[in-house]
Amino acid sequence: MSLSTALLLLALALLAALGLQLWWKTRRAARREAVVTSAKPGRDARDARHPNEARDSRIEPALGDTEAEAGDTIPLLDEALRLPARRTARIDALIDAIVPLTLDAPVSGEAVLAHLPPTRRAGSKPFLIEGLDTETGEWEAPTPGRRYGELQAGVQLSNRSGPLNEIEYSEFLHKLGDFAEALGTPLDGAAVPDMLEVVARAREIDGLASPLDAQLTLTLRSNGVAWAVPYVQQVAARHGFVAGSVPGRLVLPADEDGAPPLLVLAVDAQAAMASMESDAAPEPGTEAGAVSVVTARPSSAAVREAQLVLDLAQSAEALEPYPAWHRMATALSEDLDATPVDDGGVPLTLHAFDAIAREVHEVYRRLETLDLAAGSPTARRLFS
Repeated sequence: MSLSTALLLLALALLAALGLQLWWKTRRAARREAVVTSAKPGRDARDARHPNEARDSRIEPALGDTEAEAGDTIPLLDEALRLPARRTARIDALIDAIVPLTLDAPVSGEAVLAHLPPTRRAGSKPFLIEGLDTETGEWEAPTPGRRYGELQAGVQLSNRSGPLNEIEYSEFLHKLGDFAEALGTPLDGAAVPDMLEVVARAREIDGLASPLDAQLTLTLRSNGVAWAVPYVQQVAARHGFVAGSVPGRLVLPADEDGAPPLLVLAVDAQAAMASMESDAAPEPGTEAGAVSVVTARPSSAAVREAQLVLDLAQSAEALEPYPAWHRMATALSEDLDATPVDDGGVPLTLHAFDAIAREVHEVYRRLETLDLAAGSPTARRLFS
């Protein structure tokens, strides 16, 4: 073999090796880009949004290390399936005024949690603090064991207490300033939204939401004798109601864990409390240490009415909350020997229920137009 031929073969071998290396790097970069893309949220939570823009992008968790070999795929997938799903970002630029906090270096979830304000409310408005996970690229509530390259806070612009006002916004900025100072990252005045603009936007959102804040309430009025509160509770329990957090309030739980109740049945709170007291009261004249005899005081614990309530914005239309409300009104009316009436005491007929159903459908459509579909996390926050 001549020298020129040997050199030619060596050059071809080097070119082949370089080509193979370039192909391998390109393949690894493509895999990394695909995983990072799937880990990023569908939008930056700080981006300004129009009410008609899409929201609620679903985020799939990245499955392990992007450098994993093909043989590691099954174990990594199994591990991912065993882990609870990550929560998506709760802050929403549609209903929150957002202040970004730029960090000089990533901070741990423990450090963020240690310096959070004791109460995250400004007047009647809640505010949230989130971190951008350096590993997943997702915005999330601060979590131990994670590290965050950026932080952001958002104060809710409106709720059922009304729009955010100047005093509430000032209180929010004061608490956020103390939090930022504790982390060693003072607030950047240029990044803080202008108060007048925030308050004006809050009033605009409140004006759009208020006409759509529909809570359907009908009264079940006894056709005969008054009901003992425990009797109402017993009848309601047969239809799936359970005791609520306040006396006289019964709730029909939703199927979704942590979701608001589908329906609420309420009786007079004082009558309910009197009923509770009568259950625990010993008969007059009972000696100390003797077995207590429960007495009933039906005059103080009897009711003639109960209210059945549907909070329209809190449950998704797909769950058919309005048909459930109508069916439950019919069933309870039969069991309690009652008549469903409106606020004016007028009995509700099938024609009336049909008219209400049309109005409910219109509310659903208008909520969707504003990107506030009933039952969505944003709608639940806004109408609370």
